[in-house]
Amino acid sequence: MNETGKAGEELAARWLERNGMRLLHRNWRQGRNEIDLVMRHRQTIAFVEVKTRRLGPGGTPAAAVTAAKRRRLARAAAAWIVSHPGTGREFRFDIVEVTIAAGRPPLVEHWPDAFRTEDS
Repeated sequence: MNETGKAGEELAARWLERNGMRLLHRNWRQGRNEIDLVMRHRQTIAFVEVKTRRLGPGGTPAAAVTAAKRRRLARAAAAWIVSHPGTGREFRFDIVEVTIAAGRPPLVEHWPDAFRTEDS
C-alpha cells in the first residue's frame, strides 16, 4: 500500500472512532482478500473499504469499489464472521472516501451500508 492509502486509512479510522465506532481490525486478510477496517457500532459490525485520492480529475474514490471488489469484500467478510462467532448481530459494508488536496484539510465522507452482497 502506498503512503497516500495508509494516510487515508488512518484518517478514516480516527474519523469513524470520533463518530462513535470502535476499531476491531485494520487490514484484516483472508487469503488474497482484505478488509481495510473492521469497525463496531453498538451491535453492528461494519466492514469498511477506504478509498483515498488526491484531488484532481477523474471519478470519485468510492467509484473504484467495483462489483469485483464488492465480491472480494463479501468473501473476506464471510470469513471474518466465521472466525469471530458471536461478535455482532448485524453486519454491513461501508465506504469511506478520503480526498486530499494541497493546502486544505482532508475531506472524509462516510457512506454507511453503502452496498449489499446481493448488489455484487
